[in-house]
Parts: sequence; structure tokens; C-alpha cells
Amino acid sequence: MSSPKPAVLALEDGSIFRGRAFGADATIAGECVFNTSMTGYQEILTDPSYFGQIVTMTTPMIGNYGVNDEDSEADAPKCAGFVVRELSPVVSNWRSQSTLDDYLRKYCIPGISEIDTRSLTKKLRVDGAMKSCLSTLPISDEEAVAKARNWQDMAGSDYVKEVTCKEPYIWGDEDPARFNDPYFPVGTTMNAPGIPEKHFKVAAFDLGAKYTIFRKLVRHGFEVQVFPASASAEQIREYNPDGLFLSNGPGDPAALDYVHQTVMNLIPDYPTFGICLGHQMLTHALGGSTFKLKFGHRGGNQPVKNIETELVSITAQNHGFATDPKSLEKGGAMVTEINLNDKTVEGLRHKELPIFSVQYHPEAAPGPNDADPLFVDFYQLIEKRKAGKI
Repeated sequence: MSSPKPAVLALEDGSIFRGRAFGADATIAGECVFNTSMTGYQEILTDPSYFGQIVTMTTPMIGNYGVNDEDSEADAPKCAGFVVRELSPVVSNWRSQSTLDDYLRKYCIPGISEIDTRSLTKKLRVDGAMKSCLSTLPISDEEAVAKARNWQDMAGSDYVKEVTCKEPYIWGDEDPARFNDPYFPVGTTMNAPGIPEKHFKVAAFDLGAKYTIFRKLVRHGFEVQVFPASASAEQIREYNPDGLFLSNGPGDPAALDYVHQTVMNLIPDYPTFGICLGHQMLTHALGGSTFKLKFGHRGGNQPVKNIETELVSITAQNHGFATDPKSLEKGGAMVTEINLNDKTVEGLRHKELPIFSVQYHPEAAPGPNDADPLFVDFYQLIEKRKAGKI
């Protein structure tokens, strides 16, 4: 039996973590962040919001239930690298089709195991998310640290252009396999039980969207036309949608001027719902601003309080930037939800226009159904606009 291959994770502050290599033979750089989810590593790996990031899982053992074709949130993993305490030597699940090691190897993503992820997470919490280098190839500590320090900062980076779709398409028409939904499987019609009889057309901006968000929209009565982030306001108007949806995505929201302008042009005319990066796009379109969080919110256990209803939801989140609440005032918007851990903005609503958004991922459903009413609210908002009531 061959001995395990060594791997190294180097941070920009000079910290070195040594462990065992798995996944691809590669040297990469990115922003090192941590995720506190207990399960869902395949969904995390394939979430486009993680583009350019090296993800550390705080749960000690990862890989025990393998990987399958149904649970991916994109056509391939989008993170730069993967860090775990222990890579499970056994894969045991009836849905598993490959191991995590083989999966990362297939998509050329390096991983490192057998490091003290608790120590790494504490460092990232105290000092903030850091530029880093992960290598499963022979490399000196000095070279690894230099690669980490030379990596482009996340702040100011437009990664949306790397993960958005290339051309518009109707969700479910182009690739039926991608449309797979356990509650609304391939072959069912929009008249399936539980789907509203009246269907509304939604123009969805793909800023790095997860597949499940489109599945959720379909399940709640929407026909989803997906548009690339670079789509113009004229292209959207040609489709003649009933509403707009702004998806999640990676990078710095302030770097997406072209999206800000398009959204600003469209929101006076269409009911609009945004999540995650889409929430931040609405912030900028309304004249607000965003700032980088120290270590971000990433996990399936983030408590959010709605300050209008006093209800608390357990939410899934993945973001490193947040809305400045004071900046919303001049744009006519108000804060509707806050994070109970650090009181940052988790939701907004315009005081006059039919516009609302949340910073978290309502489709990820760790509650499991805490956020489902948001889709109903969006549907009813469009219904009222069509009836001339707003």
C-alpha cells in the first residue's frame, strides 16, 4: 500500500497547515473560508457562489455518503479547493455513485485532509478570511505563501462573468436532467398537484444560480426564463415577464456596475425578488452600498429574525459581503430582517415598489421549510400587480 501523499495549505499571514492530499494533483490559490454545515458537502462544492474560494468544512468527517448525479447545484464543482479534518475511508449510501476523492480528481480540484480545521477556523474568525494557497504537489513553504499573497483580492473581483450562463434559456427545456426535482420530476407538467393553476413568467438573472432555486420557482408556479448576467434591459423587456428574479452568485457585489444599471432600469416596472448576491444587486440598484464582512456567513444554521413579524428562521447562507443599512434610506428601502449573530442586514423591502430580497438562500431549506413563504409572497406580489392592486 502506497503512503499518503502530502499536501499543504498556506495562508497570506505565513501560517502553514500540513496534511494529506486527495482529489486532483494541483496547486491553486483562492480565499480561504469556512462552512459550518453538518451535511451537504456536494451542494457546497457545486454552489457557484464559492467560485474562487478554498472551502474549509468545520464538521470533522466529510465524504461518508459519497457523491451522486442528482445533488449537484451546477454542472461541475465551482470552488477552488477543499479542506477537511478527516476524509471518510468508507462511502456508505444507496444513492452514492462515486467517492469524494474521485469526484474532485475528475474536476481537477485539490483537497487536503488531516489538518486541524478547528485551529484554522478559529484563525479565520479572529483574523478574517484570507488569501491562501492549497497544493497537493511538491512545493516549498515560501513558494506557497508567495502564491497566496499574490492572489487577487476577492474585494473588487467580478466572478459572476465566470459562472453565469452564456445564452438565455427556459429552465427545464434545454437539459431535462438538470431539471430533476424529487417533488416535480422530469415529465410532469406545470399542472401537477400542488402547482398553482395560474403560471407567471419570471425573467431570472443567472448571477451564479444554484439549480435548486429554479426548481423551487417552478414548484411555486413560475415559468423561468434564465438570462445571463450581461443581459440588457431591452432583452428582458422583449421576453415580457411578469416579474424579475435575481439569483445568488460569487465575488464582490460592488464590482458589477453593469448589473446594477440593468436592474435599476427594470425594477420600476416589475415585481422583483432577489436572494444573496441578488439582494446585494438590489441594494446597489436602489443607491445603497455593500461592505466586506470579516469572515462571512457560510453554513446551514444561521438564525435570522424578521423585525416586522418577530419570527426567527434558521437559514442557509453563503456570502462574504453585506448591505450597509444606512445606505438604503435614500433609495426608499427598509430593512426587514437581521442576522441574530451580528445584526447585519438579511432582508429588505421597498416602501412603495413591489420589491423585496433576502441575503440568505431560501431554496436550501435547512428549516426545512422556514423560507418557503418567500416564494408564495413573490407569487402573490405578481398576482396583485396583474390585478392592478399595486
